[in-house]
Amino acid sequence: MTNNHDIPAALPKEAYDALVGNPNSVLIDVRTETEWRSIGVPAMQDANPNVHFISWQFAPDMRVNESFLEDMKAAGIGKNAPIYFLCRSGVRSRAAATLAAAAGYGPCFNIAEGFEGVAGPDGNRHGGWQGNKLPETKPA
Repeated sequence: MTNNHDIPAALPKEAYDALVGNPNSVLIDVRTETEWRSIGVPAMQDANPNVHFISWQFAPDMRVNESFLEDMKAAGIGKNAPIYFLCRSGVRSRAAATLAAAAGYGPCFNIAEGFEGVAGPDGNRHGGWQGNKLPETKPA
């Protein structure tokens, strides 16, 4: 069985470049619907249309999505595509990537620092998709 240490990390810019460079690659944003609506999402429409929004956990109780693999299959995600998993800071996405890799998907990558970045000692988030100024759609 694959463990968290077997999932390679990709920095946000590396993941973006890989997604743009390979039209068969896939991005799965595993955050919650509330996060997508209130914080924003990666804007990849022109660069790579293979972007999927499949929650790893559900708010407000953050229970794990027991149908995650079935949701991936229903979205038409093939087992042999490079898949990049994204969450807020890189924790949930690593768990989702681990499960997907164990089920035969991949190669699977965890986007380090996530969408919002990692909380620093100053209380602010640093890095991540947003901190690297990668394309995003902000909420209205």
